[in-house]
Amino acid sequence: MKTTVKIFIFVLFFFVGVSYSYALENQSKADELMSSGGIENLKQAMEIYVGLADNAPDNYEYNWKAAKAIWKYGFETEKLDLPDWKDTCKVLGKKGMAYAEKAISLGSDKPNAYLYYGRNVGIYADAVSILTALKEGLKDKTQENLEKAYKLDKTFEKGAPIYSLGRYWQLVPWPFMDKDKAMELYREFQKTEFYKDPANVEARVYMAEILAEKWGDEPKAEAKTLAEETLKMTNDKSWQKKANDRKKPKGLNLWRKQG
Repeated sequence: MKTTVKIFIFVLFFFVGVSYSYALENQSKADELMSSGGIENLKQAMEIYVGLADNAPDNYEYNWKAAKAIWKYGFETEKLDLPDWKDTCKVLGKKGMAYAEKAISLGSDKPNAYLYYGRNVGIYADAVSILTALKEGLKDKTQENLEKAYKLDKTFEKGAPIYSLGRYWQLVPWPFMDKDKAMELYREFQKTEFYKDPANVEARVYMAEILAEKWGDEPKAEAKTLAEETLKMTNDKSWQKKANDRKKPKGLNLWRKQG
């Protein structure tokens, strides 16, 4: 009897160990795929993290990274203007919000899931329209989550909470829109060490939109400078295209939104 129990315990620990090792291996692979970028890599990373989160629903890291991976893949389909990007982002945006909310329930003192809740609302709103998202009551939840991420750690993900909150104020419909507040946040981000990082090149494009709409030659000249800097910073064709559009006198209006 004792021998049988020992064998059972051994087998149990063996399979637990194998399962844990497999999860760690998959997690490492997903992180590498996300860092590498590219639509197929991002899709694989998303599938891995969604699988990990579904198999371990009480794991904080799996849930917030599932939300992140979903956003990255969805946003990439939008940037590339794929034929079905709206259908993709409509579904994935909601899914990403759900994983983020689960992560928040598991770790409410960390900025990670708050940021990616807001960003997933962004791709969802891009797909269904901001007004539709507003009617669904997502305005206040988006603001609260992005502000929470900013408050907890605005340096998280190379300062993403700063310009993501700015982007929110730039895009939320009238009468809530506050481009002055958005610009304050962009200027704050501009002073950080993260501003020169190519990973944050989008912040320059977002600033350029506001500046291009202002009266006078000075803000328009700065918008053009930001576009030129963007071209030097990134090899991402979608951002390069937006930057080239920004340099044209009538091409300074930003393309689609980010959450």
